[in-house]
Amino acid sequence: MTAHLAPLPAETTRTALAPIVLEVENLGLGFRNADGLLPIITDVSFTIRQGEAVALVGESGCGKSITASAVMGLVPDHAEITGLIRLNGKEVSGLPPRERRKLCGRHMGFIFQEPMTALHPTLTIGRQMTDTLRHNLGLGRAAAMDRAAELLDRVGIPRARDILKGYVHELSGGMRQRVMIALAISCGPSLIIADEPTTALDVTIQAQVLDLLDEMRSELDLAMLFITHDLEVVGDFCDRAVVMYAGDVVERGASADVVHHPAHPYARGLLDAVPSHDDGRRRLSPIGGTVPPVGQWPDGCRFAPRCARADEQCLTRPALASHERSDVRCWHPLEGAA
Repeated sequence: MTAHLAPLPAETTRTALAPIVLEVENLGLGFRNADGLLPIITDVSFTIRQGEAVALVGESGCGKSITASAVMGLVPDHAEITGLIRLNGKEVSGLPPRERRKLCGRHMGFIFQEPMTALHPTLTIGRQMTDTLRHNLGLGRAAAMDRAAELLDRVGIPRARDILKGYVHELSGGMRQRVMIALAISCGPSLIIADEPTTALDVTIQAQVLDLLDEMRSELDLAMLFITHDLEVVGDFCDRAVVMYAGDVVERGASADVVHHPAHPYARGLLDAVPSHDDGRRRLSPIGGTVPPVGQWPDGCRFAPRCARADEQCLTRPALASHERSDVRCWHPLEGAA
């Protein structure tokens, strides 16, 4: 039986009439090897409108980052992509690699998970920023340096001219991430992809980075794809959420609904595994087991081996279908969860 996707959840009032910047439809990605095609993600669909933040949520190995890489076109040569990716109404999934690379920086900005490894260790911050600006915007050397200083000042970095002369190892973790944000917005893209941008930062700096991202999104009216494993951050920062598990979308809806009324047992499990901020009396409830390795997914529901609600029906793959507040891929979704 062919699974039919339910309509995408309604956007928030703030962005409901805004133009769609990114549309991902039935995206699949696999790696070709000697044994054939090894599927990595399957049937991923979501949209992001101008000014909206949409989260991809899940444990490590669920397919979040490779989905973002597929959108950017940053995948290995032996990868095979199916489905459609549209940026500002233009299909980009079928573009040749050279044409696809032209979109990076100018139309799509990427904030990497670890700026210490994303930024070049032997080039100054100024060299890296001005090279990007000159390549994408055609600026001269002096104009690019002025623009780079303005960008660093915009993201809250003091003594911008001095910082441009320095190297990544001379900066703190928070400063490095601010440089990454400045690089991501430097050429005026319509879409920003933030891949776990607060990883390895302390709680105070995490909050500052999230506040800065939210400020930039609002000020520049950016569409943002935010990749994280933390559903609490999603509820505070994002408009909608797409929960992934083993390469699949298992729940999709408004972030407030997914966080406060999760319908899929996996989304519920992610929330139960987060430490509480109350009196600390609630025991953590970890999800038993691990994400199955690529190539060893169950034939039916991929979460079934770890799910307490699984039965014989779960040996058949469920469709992504509307359920109460969100879309959920589950034979036994939670009813009215709070």
